[in-house]
Amino acid sequence: MTKINIQIPEKVNTILQKLMQAGFQAYAVGGCIRDTLMGQQPSDWDICTSALPEETLQVLRKPNLVENGKKHGTVTIRLEGENFEITTFRKDGESLDHRHPQEVTYVREVYEDLSRRDFTINALAYNDKEGLIDISGGVQDLRQGIIRCVGDPDKRFDEDGLRMMRALRFASQLGFRIENETAASVRRNRQLLTSVSAERITAEFNKLLIGNYAEQILLDYPDVLTVFLPEIRPMIGFPQNNPHHCYDVWTHTVKVVSFIERDKILRLAALLHDIGKPKCFTEDAGGIGHFKGHPAVSERMAAEILHRMKYDNRTIETVKTLIRLHDMRPPAEPKYVRRLLREAGKEMFLPLLSLKRADARAQSNYLSEEKMAYIDRLEALYQEELQQDTAFTLKMLRLNGRDLIAMGITDGKTIGRILNELLERVIDGSQENDPQKLKQTVLTEFFQGSDQ
Repeated sequence: MTKINIQIPEKVNTILQKLMQAGFQAYAVGGCIRDTLMGQQPSDWDICTSALPEETLQVLRKPNLVENGKKHGTVTIRLEGENFEITTFRKDGESLDHRHPQEVTYVREVYEDLSRRDFTINALAYNDKEGLIDISGGVQDLRQGIIRCVGDPDKRFDEDGLRMMRALRFASQLGFRIENETAASVRRNRQLLTSVSAERITAEFNKLLIGNYAEQILLDYPDVLTVFLPEIRPMIGFPQNNPHHCYDVWTHTVKVVSFIERDKILRLAALLHDIGKPKCFTEDAGGIGHFKGHPAVSERMAAEILHRMKYDNRTIETVKTLIRLHDMRPPAEPKYVRRLLREAGKEMFLPLLSLKRADARAQSNYLSEEKMAYIDRLEALYQEELQQDTAFTLKMLRLNGRDLIAMGITDGKTIGRILNELLERVIDGSQENDPQKLKQTVLTEFFQGSDQ
């Protein structure tokens, strides 16, 4: 028991006090205590108690009590619009599928409950009466920045293989070092991830990828990631043999991830933007490496990976677009920026430039200033386009199908052909995006040959 005072929210304290007054042990537990000790605001507060679910219901019986987790030892109480989960102390039996214990036994002592948790920094419990309960050195590990399993790491990971991903995720988020025995066990048991569902792995991987310290984890544990991302294996140590590059493909990729904003879609695009490079490698007579066509190959591979990992369609399509366009280098002129805008879409243009910047920063110093100046110029032209009465999509064209019908052109294919031709001219700068001038062009150049 450690004498540390923690400010518990009033609603949480109300629940704890009612359970304790009824003769039960009750504590705030786990991540909320960890986050509070680190000076962070917990996203939620979990409560554990010696009361059995039925006893918890008797003590806290109210209209806002939810019993749907009762068979798993959890009930949920809703206070003033906020949910709090209350779980009975338990210990898990042996797990045959590396996730679900064959049996769960309720226990009456918090020490038994804490001893079956994953990491020492999560095996912490607190109430105002007894203070902080730390049975495995979690506070010391917090101070030293260490991720360590509670007890035998092989046993903890055998109970639930996802805990290995949680170890990597916490290290990425917190900047902590995974303790040597725990790290060795992660590598030793990494194949247990094959028995974990794609959805659970993806949820942890997303948090890992947007962590402040993702770079170090991606560099240190690619052997673990290849269990569910085997496509990255050829990238590791693959030389690029090109003056534009100073890293192998995997290290370059990780650097791009670290240089881009901490956004799920951007970091997925960064992670997968060059995944097709090993398949596209050629070497010229001078020994210079080339990767012609790698954006298209990377886009196809990324789609397969993201579908397999159960990402939603919007994420998949957005990542595909960014990968497909990341290596395009159009001239920094208005009409080419409009063409790129048509390809990327207005909402994805700045994210595309973010990927291009990160990609350039993760290369060698060769022409680096010129590359960054070029991207800055593209952004300046983009900002100028937003201020102009121009168009790079049919929706922005100040003439539409209804206008053409009113002019007497009713054939659908003809309407489509005319509008697309007008858009091309606006994009090229040879036609103003003015409704009257657009109509005049239709009358003088397109009206003959219409269906009139």
